[in-house]
Amino acid sequence: MPSQADLLAVAEQVFVKNYRQQPIVLERGRGCEVWDVAGTRYLDMTAGIAVCGLGHAHPAFTARIAEQLGKLIHVSNLFYNDQQVLAARAITERCFASRVFFCNSGAEANESALKLARRYQAVVAGAPQRTTVVSTHGSFHGRSIATVAITGQAKYREGFGPLFGPVELINYGDLDAAARVLEARTACAIIVEPIQAEGGIIVAPPGYLAGLRRLCDATGTLLIFDEVQTGVGRTGRWFGHEHDGIVPDVMSLAKGLGGGVPIGAMACSEKAAAGLAAQPGGAVPHASTFGGNALACAAVNAVFDIIETEGLIERVAQAGQYLGTQLAELVAEFPGHAVEVRGRGLLRGLAVSGAPAQVVARCRERGVLLSVAGDKVVRFAPPYVVERRHLDEAVTVLRGALAEGAGKA
Repeated sequence: MPSQADLLAVAEQVFVKNYRQQPIVLERGRGCEVWDVAGTRYLDMTAGIAVCGLGHAHPAFTARIAEQLGKLIHVSNLFYNDQQVLAARAITERCFASRVFFCNSGAEANESALKLARRYQAVVAGAPQRTTVVSTHGSFHGRSIATVAITGQAKYREGFGPLFGPVELINYGDLDAAARVLEARTACAIIVEPIQAEGGIIVAPPGYLAGLRRLCDATGTLLIFDEVQTGVGRTGRWFGHEHDGIVPDVMSLAKGLGGGVPIGAMACSEKAAAGLAAQPGGAVPHASTFGGNALACAAVNAVFDIIETEGLIERVAQAGQYLGTQLAELVAEFPGHAVEVRGRGLLRGLAVSGAPAQVVARCRERGVLLSVAGDKVVRFAPPYVVERRHLDEAVTVLRGALAEGAGKA
């Protein structure tokens, strides 16, 4: 087996240099822990960026995936497969949606939602002039050419023009701005995140999502919730919008949906689904070769079953509340350096006054893996199976990293 240094040297030679990976090569994991090829153990508070809700190498999940590998992996959407049908039912049984389209990632799920919205207005509503997509400053919706265009952070769009459009960006949480844009009735849809995750763990203000629902109902605009990071239990509810007691027309899912196996989904109401319905004699309006393959959908079914069997939604809510309290103590302990605690469930952030990447690096050196969200936030998105002892360890390490930073300030 090559050494870690050898592998890092090969990586330097063969990868497109778009990422800035941390200088470790991970090899295996168990629960909330991972080990690099040198044998160093780390506590994983990132879960693959809010992906591995069941943790690493969960026995029941591993068994289900191994079983499916021995039966059927992929047949395309020229045919049904049993796992795909069951996965779609598992989603619709737990949310507002009546219909599901499977793809491979969050960006693809959002692309599907955009295509649905455009075609819904043109074909179903008879309003082909309604083409504008409304999004919010600070948002993140993906890296494809359309989803980067609706992402409200200029740094992700630079150098990729001309972009998909028309797109109109408004301030997150500003219902007056939304009303001004939507009342013009040129928008096909507005897309928002219940929590702006990559934007810095910004929770939607009280009443904001409900206000958008009323505006969309009044203007015939489709309401899309990007639940790629907040869906499938991450916030202590099945879906992040449930905290606000309202439903969208369309919802995008990915990340936690497959427990680490790549899959995305667009879930929608019966009304909205008409936007992608095939017309007699017409072309298939949207498709995905790998979307809904049997292996990925078996992972979805395992994720839902295990979350329910092990009571992980309740566990996320309880662990998230505990973590929020522990992080709040750091704000009190390091005034001016630790600024604010944000988030819900096990999607939490600590805003810091300095560079969060430096805090994350110091934590990694002490054996805890964290990530950065936005420009000033250290993000926690651990597996749902996290225990209090893990959270205590992570916060203790973070305390030491903050103390070192404060001492150098």
